[in-house]
Amino acid sequence: MDERSLSLLLSPDGWALLGALPPYDERLAMVLSERLQKEGVDPVLVAAALTQSRLRAKGREKFGDFADGMLFTPAGLEQATRLTVGARHAQRFMAAGCTRVADLTCGIGGDAMALSALGLAVLAAEVDELTAAVATVNLRHFPEAEVRHVDGLGLDLVGDGVDGAFADPARRTAGGRRRHDPAAYTPPLDDVLAVRHRVPALGVKVGPAIPHTAVPDDAEAQWVSVDGDVVEAGLWFGPLAPDGPGRTALVLRGESAAQLRAPADGVPTADVGPPGGYLYEPDGAVIRSGLVSLVAERVHGRLLDPTIAYVTSDHLAPRADESEPGLLDVRAVSTAYRVLDVMPFGLKRLRTALRERGVGRLTIKKRGTAVVPEQLRKQLDLRGDAEATVVLTRVGGAQQVLLVEPV
Repeated sequence: MDERSLSLLLSPDGWALLGALPPYDERLAMVLSERLQKEGVDPVLVAAALTQSRLRAKGREKFGDFADGMLFTPAGLEQATRLTVGARHAQRFMAAGCTRVADLTCGIGGDAMALSALGLAVLAAEVDELTAAVATVNLRHFPEAEVRHVDGLGLDLVGDGVDGAFADPARRTAGGRRRHDPAAYTPPLDDVLAVRHRVPALGVKVGPAIPHTAVPDDAEAQWVSVDGDVVEAGLWFGPLAPDGPGRTALVLRGESAAQLRAPADGVPTADVGPPGGYLYEPDGAVIRSGLVSLVAERVHGRLLDPTIAYVTSDHLAPRADESEPGLLDVRAVSTAYRVLDVMPFGLKRLRTALRERGVGRLTIKKRGTAVVPEQLRKQLDLRGDAEATVVLTRVGGAQQVLLVEPV
């Protein structure tokens, strides 16, 4: 999208056209484009409106129904925070007593929208002019939100009355490749972290692959997953980290939320041992935060292998409504399976075991093995109506297969 496309979209006719388009369907896009152009609609407007229609359809994954009233850029949507996670960011600033928050790299305005929705005054900065214009559109319903086309790191935060700051530095190259080195972020992570010396209440969204060695000692580093996908890590400073520095995992599943935090005296070392009656697969946020051994501790279990994030136990952890008050619901931060069989990895033996059970639909999970699931599925030549789950992994250094069923 360029300036002319944006100008046409924001005209009364352009906005009406965008609102009148049917739900986006890739198969019908070309036909619709040709029809609109035959009716005399500017081809540039047609292309821009259909592009926004496509982006809005994709944006519903992050913004739900709000996406239908927003504008997007492809890069901005890719990096934008999901609404459910942005609300968690905003709640931190509210709980810290902040009243005016600067979003130093606001992009299309997703986090600024979440902050504004809680009644916070927001100063949103964006260095790219077109993206700043898109953010202005998306924040149009919030009179206390101000968007500036400016480098956010150059703002006079104290002079602007800012008492909280947030940043989401770009982590992709112009070609779309992910940048995992914090020094290659735009702006670099160290430049963003320097803001906390001016405004102690600083939050920074970073990539979930950030190494633990890159996390400052004074930060709460929280890895966040949504319905099984690890979507981000956040670094929180000062009053935004009320429990102090450390590593935490936040697991969001549907309407539920569970948090796991490293103890102040350090993360315990888990024992290693053979499979028990149950297998626990920790959520990705738990794995990224390095807290798998806490799951093992809570289920009185052990790791199958010291380098693989599978926990086994002879006991089934209670559900949330069966847990003692205040006790972490382990089942909220991991997936539990009942172990039905354990065998050394071998194609013939596995094929025989599955055929004896009449398995025709198979879920293949793997860690610590080079087996390609789709290739294995073809080799197994599955037949039958039953469903099953197998876990391919190492147990004590040896390749094993666990036949399991979800609890």
